[in-house]
Amino acid sequence: MTLKLKEAIRNYVGGAGTGNAVERDLWIKAALSRLKPGTRLLDVGAGTQRYRTFCSHLHYVSQDFCQYDGKGDGKAIQTGAWDTSRIDIVSDILAIPAESGSFDAILCTEVLEHVPDPIAGLSEMCRLLRFGGELILTAPFCSIAHMAPYHYFSGFNKYFYKYHLPRLGMEITEIAANGDYSEYSGQEMRRMLTLYGRIPFYVRACIAVLLRFINLKRAAITASSDLLCYGYHVRAVKSR
Repeated sequence: MTLKLKEAIRNYVGGAGTGNAVERDLWIKAALSRLKPGTRLLDVGAGTQRYRTFCSHLHYVSQDFCQYDGKGDGKAIQTGAWDTSRIDIVSDILAIPAESGSFDAILCTEVLEHVPDPIAGLSEMCRLLRFGGELILTAPFCSIAHMAPYHYFSGFNKYFYKYHLPRLGMEITEIAANGDYSEYSGQEMRRMLTLYGRIPFYVRACIAVLLRFINLKRAAITASSDLLCYGYHVRAVKSR
């Protein structure tokens, strides 16, 4: 397939299904930029410290259990490589060795689905926040198995946060959906092109037509993000 044809196909299909990581990165960058210089921030489940680059104005501390190596058990989707050699605090997320109230802010991105007891994980993060400190959190609403065997939940609806965070002494200041039904459907259609290996041209053409349809009709689905989305972006302040 020529580059010209590939470009024509991209223009025809549109961008549905490509915004997951992009939109999440933009939201996290904006959330971190709002923190005051010198803020003591703990990046919980930091992994490869993807968002450290947005924290140059902060006192950044990373935490991770450092057991995932990129290969896992070889099942589902694996990253291939995973470098946690620069992690500051190596510990279980449920027992982070730091004093209560010792951080001004906590960042936790795409981690809760990998925690056997996510509510206990939230509780531990809330313990570590000072009064008035901010939690910046993202997690999938729906996800396929990845980083197995360290994948325990397929995702969390916004009502999970609305129920548990206030119970843990947190006041929610923002819950934003990442994507919507059309975006998620487009993502999984695109994933088919890699998971199924060699796909006949006519099947690829059908997928391209469906993606085009999604782009044209996405606004017609009422409350589309409530039905399904990539995940939710949450900001909350410790109020008690």
